[in-house]
Amino acid sequence: MFSWQVAENLGIEGLVQVDIPTPLPKPGELLVKVEVAALNYSDLLMINDTYQIKPPKPFTPGQEIAGTVVKVGEGVMFDVGQRVASKVLFGGFAEYAIVRADMVIVVPETIALSSAVTLPVSYTTAMVAFTKVLKVHNNDYVLIHSAAGGLGLAAVQIARYLGVRVLATAGTDDKCRVAKENGAEMAINYLKQNWYHAILEATENKGVDVIFDSVGGKVTQESLKCLAWQGRLLIVGFSSGDLPYIPAHRLLLKNASAIGVYWSHDHNQEMLSSIGKNLVQLCVSGDIQPIIWNYYSFKDLPQALSDLRDRNSFGKLLMKFSEEGAIE
Repeated sequence: MFSWQVAENLGIEGLVQVDIPTPLPKPGELLVKVEVAALNYSDLLMINDTYQIKPPKPFTPGQEIAGTVVKVGEGVMFDVGQRVASKVLFGGFAEYAIVRADMVIVVPETIALSSAVTLPVSYTTAMVAFTKVLKVHNNDYVLIHSAAGGLGLAAVQIARYLGVRVLATAGTDDKCRVAKENGAEMAINYLKQNWYHAILEATENKGVDVIFDSVGGKVTQESLKCLAWQGRLLIVGFSSGDLPYIPAHRLLLKNASAIGVYWSHDHNQEMLSSIGKNLVQLCVSGDIQPIIWNYYSFKDLPQALSDLRDRNSFGKLLMKFSEEGAIE
């Protein structure tokens, strides 16, 4: 099968295209023909060896796929031919991928695989944040940073569905427009104006009840200035590349909390299974509508990762194989 691998050198430049044997599923696993794979910021971290999961080299990156089951391992209650989406620890940027049965989301015919592929990571993270880590309430003010990225737009749409008032930040006017089109009542271009002053003005100096922060660094520190009394800062990621310093006195003086958002099929299986089914229903009903920036062929994966790294996109970036099975 065709696969991208990190072999000797790290980074996008170190990716090599290889032809390797197709793996066989072990007990509890499925072999899935990958029709489409989604890119995530964590892919950039993994190929640079700065992610918490560090596969031994050579390895195939890619953590979010959708496709068709072609083989099942012992004890697996799925059928060959079923359409599925799944998170994988790594191995998604290939023609076939091994998937753990407990990570599978069954995809009905009414959902395109290009939409379903966005559910296992981005939308799951947003749903976990707003319904499990904490529960947002109608008319809560929720601030979502980097609101036009794949994760950010998922968070905007989930928050809108849950009935909260979404305020957003993004890095261009076009990205602000996209955030507003997907449910934000206000979107601030942080390169043009002081965003936390704008947030305080919009909330009559009360601040926001929840902040969804996938950026880290100085953004996290500035976010604490616009938290409301008993506000909650959700730490979702560090796309800035900088770990934040959180002044404890700012939390103390507002009786506020900083909470990490992390989930794992090893620890949260029942919860994640329920969320996966719920997300499928929301996708069918149109309550969530994944936004795809661009489709890239297999050979153009390095360009896709470069566009993700350089923030030249909004929504999700997908690597797609042709329906005939050949590489586009």
